[in-house]
Amino acid sequence: MMFKKLLFVLLCICPAISAATTPEFTIEIRDHLFFPSTLAVPANTKVKLIIVNNDPTPEEFESYELNREKVIMGGARAVIFIGPLKPGDYPFFGEFNPKTAQGVIRAQH
Repeated sequence: MMFKKLLFVLLCICPAISAATTPEFTIEIRDHLFFPSTLAVPANTKVKLIIVNNDPTPEEFESYELNREKVIMGGARAVIFIGPLKPGDYPFFGEFNPKTAQGVIRAQH
């Protein structure tokens, strides 16, 4: 019985510890542009991207290299987990404004 209680406690704590150690980075959308347009993240590490859309219109965060796409409504935010990534550049763009909304995730040591 004691083992079951200990196991339960560990299962409850471990996800919280894992989430607390995941580095977080924020990208903002303003005037159909990403800020920052180049975001450095640690290589070989899973990271949490928080995308904040400050525009009144929706935008879609899309990246073929990251294999991610997510529509973020105007005035809303979204969370996207990426990685672990090998060192290098991973471009992304806004599907609804591809000529202006462009950026790069740079995984580096």
